This record gives sequence, structure tokens and C-alpha cells, in this order.
Amino acid sequence: MKRLMIALLTLMPMLATAQDNTWERVEQAPVEKTNPDAKYLEPNAVPVVDGKVCWETVIEAPGKSKQEIYDILKEQLIKMTQEPNQIENSTLAVHDSINFELGAVFHEWLVFKNATLSLDRTQLNYQLLVTCSDGKADVKMTRISYDYDLSRKPVHYSAEEWITDKYAVNKKHTKLYPISAKFRRKTIDRKDFIFNKFNTLLNDKK
Repeated sequence: MKRLMIALLTLMPMLATAQDNTWERVEQAPVEKTNPDAKYLEPNAVPVVDGKVCWETVIEAPGKSKQEIYDILKEQLIKMTQEPNQIENSTLAVHDSINFELGAVFHEWLVFKNATLSLDRTQLNYQLLVTCSDGKADVKMTRISYDYDLSRKPVHYSAEEWITDKYAVNKKHTKLYPISAKFRRKTIDRKDFIFNKFNTLLNDKK
């Protein structure tokens, strides 16, 4: 009996170490996995207006006159046409200082992947239309198309037949089709960047 007691006493520290007091654990709610494409699957992520893909936003600019807004966005559009990713013929086509309207045409590289010995990109074509009023600017991005694989077998896609829900999203609206997905993602990202930049400029954010 004495030997048994000694053996049990010897094992007790080991047993204590091995035990796990579940009541002491901090309860954590299960973490739901988020879909990395959630942003691109949202309803109206790629809006179609009168049969054409067209993103439109109103950027508020409290305290600024239509002339001030016109001057700021005109300068930005000119700057955009001169950026390194631009291809020839990107230009500020309309600068109407009477009606405070601006229109620019862009042909630029949209890069999907840039790695050693591997460059995947498309030529993105689109128009930006701006109407300036006191305290706000109406901005549209429309007439979007792509010229892909220009170095081998060029393929032309219109946004309407390539990145809309009908052609880029499955019927359950839970995932993007693999081939057109990269075009939809990058185009939405580019649109968001442009609209956010305009908002930053018009609201003097640093």
C-alpha cells in the first residue's frame, strides 16, 4: 500500500500538467471565413445603364464653387493622361468652361500580374465625364472595353460582354468565373481609385 501511495504521489505533478481546465478557457465565437471576392460580388457592383456599363457618383465638395471644382478636376484629368501607364491617344477631349463640363478618353495598361518573365496585362479603354456644379461634381466612367493579349492573338472585349453579372458571376452569385474575374476585379479597383482620388482632391484631404 505504501508503495502504491508513493507511486501515485510521484504521478500527480504529471497528471496536473496533463489536465486541461476547459472552464478556464476564454470562449471564442467561431470565425466566419470572408469571401475575398465579396466586394466584386455585391449587387450592382457593375451597373448597366441603358445597355452600357456605367459607374456614376456624385462627389460632394462643400464650400467650393463650380469653377474651383472644374479647375481642380481638369488639372487632375490632364495629369492622368500623362501617367506612365497611359498609352497613346489618352487625352482631355472636352473642357467646356462655359457649362463646366469635362470629358477625357483613356487608353491605359491594366496589370494583372507582373513577375520575372511573366507579364499579364490588358489595354483598358474608357471615358470619364464630369459635370461641375457649386458644391459637387457628377462623375461618370463609361464606354469601357479591353484589348487583351496584344503581343500574340489580340482579343477585344466590351465591358458589357465580359465583366457584367451575366458573363462574370455564377447563377448563385457566390463566385466569379475564373477567366473574366481578373478583368472585373481590376476594373472595379481602378474605378474606386479614380473616384476616391477625385473625392480627396475636392475635399482637400492629404
